Amino acid sequence: MIKYFLILIFLVSTGLKTFAQDAYMNASAEEKEKIYLGGEAYKVKTYKQKFKSNKPKNIILMIGDGMGVTQVFAGITANHGSLFLDNFKHIGFSKTQSADDYITDSAAGGTAISCGVKTYNGAIGVNTDTVAVKTILEEAEAKGLATGLVSTSAITHATPASFIAHQPNRGMYEAIAADFLNTDIDVFIGGGIAHFSQRQDKRNLLKELQAKGYQVELEMSKIEKVKTGKLAGLTAGIHNGRVAERGDMLPVATTTALNILDNNDKGFFIMVEGSQIDWGGHANSTNYIVEDMLDFDKTIGKALEFAAKDGETLIIVTADHETGGMSVIGGDMKTGMVKGEYTTKGHSAVMVPVFAYGPGAEEFTGIMENTELHNKMKALLLGK
Repeated sequence: MIKYFLILIFLVSTGLKTFAQDAYMNASAEEKEKIYLGGEAYKVKTYKQKFKSNKPKNIILMIGDGMGVTQVFAGITANHGSLFLDNFKHIGFSKTQSADDYITDSAAGGTAISCGVKTYNGAIGVNTDTVAVKTILEEAEAKGLATGLVSTSAITHATPASFIAHQPNRGMYEAIAADFLNTDIDVFIGGGIAHFSQRQDKRNLLKELQAKGYQVELEMSKIEKVKTGKLAGLTAGIHNGRVAERGDMLPVATTTALNILDNNDKGFFIMVEGSQIDWGGHANSTNYIVEDMLDFDKTIGKALEFAAKDGETLIIVTADHETGGMSVIGGDMKTGMVKGEYTTKGHSAVMVPVFAYGPGAEEFTGIMENTELHNKMKALLLGK
C-alpha cells in the first residue's frame, strides 16, 4: 500500500505538470504517418570480431526504448537491407514482465536491467517495498570506473533515471534530478534543464553541479568540444525534439561521452538510450519509429567504431519493452518503404531482442529475464 500512498501524494502535489511532460503517451499519428516512404540509405560498416581479452574493461549498454524485433526489421528495411546491428553475432531475448504487471513500463523495465530486481511499474531504482537498490552504474562508480548516461529524452526520464536515482515514482522529476548530486557520475547528456533549475524548491542544481566540478553546458555545439573532466550536458528544457529538430544529437553526444570516459584507465560503464522509438510506438507512427530507429542505429555505429578500435569494450543493445504491438505489413528493401500496423497505443508484453558485441558477448544468448542483464554485466565488468 505504501507505494500507492506515495504516488497519490506526488500527484496531488504536482497537479498536471507530469502529464504535460508525458504527453507523447497519448499522441496520435495521421494515417500517412503509418507509412515510411523510404529514403537514401546510409553506409553500414562491418567491424572485426576479434578482441583483446575474454572480459570487458568497458560496457556500453544501449537501450532502444520500445524497440522490439519488428522495430528492428522496420529499420533494416528502411535502410535498404542492413543496419550497424548486423555486426552483432550474439543474440538473445529478454522477458520484460514487471513485479506487478504482465506489461512493464520503462521505470520497472529500466530498474530490472540496472538493479537486477523485478519491481512495480513506476518504480525508479527501488524494490517492491520502495527500498533503494544499488544500480550497475553506482556499482561501477564504487569500483573506481568512470560512468555516464546519454538520452534523447530528459535525462530525468524513466530509463536514464533508473540507472542513477532512487524514487518511488517515475514522475518525481525534480527529486530524480537532485539524486544526480548524490553520485559522482562523470558524464550525462540529455534534456531536462527545467528539472535542475526551474524547481519548486528553488534550488539551482546547475550551480550545485558546477560547485562539484562539472562543466555545465546547454548547447550541443559546446558539449561536443568537452574532452576531459566531468560534464553535465543539458540539451533541452524537458525533452529533445524529433530527429528533424535535434539532428545528430544522439550520435554526437555518445561519441563525446565515450571519449571523456575513456580517460579512466580502470574502464567505464555507460547507458545510452534512444528514447523516442517508444514515442513513435505510442503514436502508432511508422515514420516516427523508423526515423528514431535509424538514428539509434547510427549511434550504435559510433559505439562500434569505438569498441572495434579499443578491443576491450562490450556493447549490449536491447530494449526495456516493445511499444505499439507493431507489425510490418508491407515494405520494399530497394526503396526503404515500410508500412506498419499496430495493436495498441501502449506497451506490449512480448520478449525483446538482446544483441551483444565484444568480450563476453557470448553470455547474452538464449531467453533470459531482464534482471539477468544486470547480473551478467556485473559479473563481467566488476566480478561476482
